[in-house]
Parts: sequence; C-alpha cells; structure tokens
Amino acid sequence: MSTAKKEYKRITVKSLTEMKAADQKISMLTAYDYTMAKIIDSAGVDVILVGDSASNVMAGHETTLPITLDQMIYHASSVVRATERALVVVDLPFGSYQSDPKEALRSAIRIMKESGGHTVKLEGGKEVMESIKRILNAGIPVMGHLGLTPQSIYKFGTYTVRAREEEEAAKLKKDALALEKLGCFALVLEKVPAKLAQEVAESLSIPVIGIGAGAGVDGQVLVSHDMFGMTHEFHPRFLRRYMNLYEDMGKAVSQYVSDVKSTDFPNENEQY
Repeated sequence: MSTAKKEYKRITVKSLTEMKAADQKISMLTAYDYTMAKIIDSAGVDVILVGDSASNVMAGHETTLPITLDQMIYHASSVVRATERALVVVDLPFGSYQSDPKEALRSAIRIMKESGGHTVKLEGGKEVMESIKRILNAGIPVMGHLGLTPQSIYKFGTYTVRAREEEEAAKLKKDALALEKLGCFALVLEKVPAKLAQEVAESLSIPVIGIGAGAGVDGQVLVSHDMFGMTHEFHPRFLRRYMNLYEDMGKAVSQYVSDVKSTDFPNENEQY
C-alpha cells in the first residue's frame, strides 16, 4: 500500500525507498563538476550520479575503464560542494573492487572520506557479492548495477541490449534479488528489455532506476551531457535530448570569434 507523497529538503537512501512506496518516480542525472551539479541540483533532480562515464564525456576515452579512483574522487568532491538537495552516488571505477573485497572496501572508504559522497555504486551481481558485503558492513550505502555493465564491455564485445535470452534474464533476476537481500539500497538496470525490467522492479522492495530499461521501473537516469545535447555522436534509442547545446554552443563560440576579430567585443559598456 502506497504512502502519501511528500517533498524532501534533502534526499537520502531512506527517501528513495519512501518514494518507491509512494509510487513517486525518481529522477537521476550525472554530473562531474561544480557548475553542472549546481544547475542540476537546483532544478530538483533527486539523485546525482558521479559516473565513471566521466571517462567518456570529460576525458574522451572510448570506454569507462581508464578512469582512476583519484580522478573519481576529484570529480565527486566537485559535485558534493555544489549539492544541497540531491543524493550523491559515486561510481567505483574499474579495478578498484573486482579482485579483492578488502581493496573494494579501501576504495569505498577513500571515496566517502575524500569526496564527501553519500553512497557508492558498483557493477555486477554474484561476482562482486563479497566486495559489496564488505562495503555495507562498514556502513557505506551501495547501489547495484545490472544488465549492460560498461566496465565489462570487452567481455560482452558490444553495447547491445542485455538479458534478451532466457538464461541471462534468469541470472539477472537472481542477482537482483541477491543484491536486495545483501542490503543494497537501490539498483540500476541498463539496456535490458522493458518487460524484464518491470518484472524486476515489481519483485523488489528497493528502487530500480532504469537507463534504456523502459517505463515500468521506479526512476530514470541519463548522462547529462547526452540529455543536454552536448554530445552529438551518441544516438541510442533510449536517449531523449532536451536541448541541442552542441550546436548552440558552437554558434556562440563562432559569434564570439567574429566579434573579437571585428573589434565589436568589448564595446564601451564592457570595459573599465
């Protein structure tokens, strides 16, 4: 039975559980720097993800794999300084948690202590359970991530939709339930069939946030640079562009160059 909807001055992991119970959809966007986070937080987004997608949109890498723990801490600390309302979730980067649960705990502690982030997120199910358990036992909230897991791109070989086949779908369902039982406060499902994502969301008491996972989940997440249209080569089916900043910013720069060269800028009112 759903509870009454309410406004939150500060979003916490408990808030997200309450929002799911109240059938109140959860909004989530990425941010990697102070200025972007300030805009997104002020506009009322519930969750800001400091994603390892910074490796792509901020550093220009082909995959998320190259970004380091130090770089993630830098980006996260910038976002935290700008945030007053949203819950800040920070990705654990590739190589910081997969091989050794003790290393996973050390990585999560560094993120929490050095960036001020509120929670961490990591990819995988059964394979990373021991790492998740260690982190949770230290009192650090964990968001899971199943479906397409970009840190495993060389294993998959493609960014195509995951869990179309019955065997993989069954494993995803099993992993989702295991993550909830372990104590994860929420779960991201990336690029999985909408029907499957809805089944998972309905089977869990924790919120399920989708990206390319249909409308039957508890919330949505997009990469801000994609949503704002700052990137222009990326055209997945699930992406809705709310602006076309790549073109608009390009025009602005061209106009600035023209104004400088023609001595139109600065004018008399723009100097001392």
